[in-house]
Amino acid sequence: MAILSLFASGSGTNVENIINYFKQPTKNITIGAVFVNNPHAGVIERAQLANIPVYIFNRNAFYHTENVQEKLQDYHVDAIILAGFLWLVPDRLIQFFPHRILNIHPALLPAYGGNGMYGMHVHRAVIANQERQSGITIHEVNGEYDRGKIIFQTACRVAPGDTPETLAAKVRRLEHRHFPRVIEEWVNAFTA
Repeated sequence: MAILSLFASGSGTNVENIINYFKQPTKNITIGAVFVNNPHAGVIERAQLANIPVYIFNRNAFYHTENVQEKLQDYHVDAIILAGFLWLVPDRLIQFFPHRILNIHPALLPAYGGNGMYGMHVHRAVIANQERQSGITIHEVNGEYDRGKIIFQTACRVAPGDTPETLAAKVRRLEHRHFPRVIEEWVNAFTA
């Protein structure tokens, strides 16, 4: 049984979707804990309602101590899933989990990636540039924002009347439809 830790910073709709997906008894993957860098994030309540342990940490603990890594070891975590987590993962953690950290990005990388490109910032930029499509990218994490090996991409049409909000809803549907399945395939590939 592979154990995942989900990292999040916000409301946690992707976290909730992933937790529900892996609750199925036929899955050989379980969610060990949710790690949160925002003590006011909605994801905390979502995880608690699902009886998943929550570990809240601050910037100092993440970047200047081994507290987060030690807590991951306490939960016997095999891989980390970033599901709406906004901080750059430190090299120390990447080296401890080589090719075992996965992220989802709300655009078709390499376009609209990098520092500061997250959430509505991405959707506003896509609309402002009159792109005809957007989508999601699921990629491994390395030491740079949104530059890791791409595992999966899928697109949606940007309609002429779309707003950043309507585009965000389309992208969220793609995330919820594909992210858990891609995680499962990715984890099964290295645990087989």
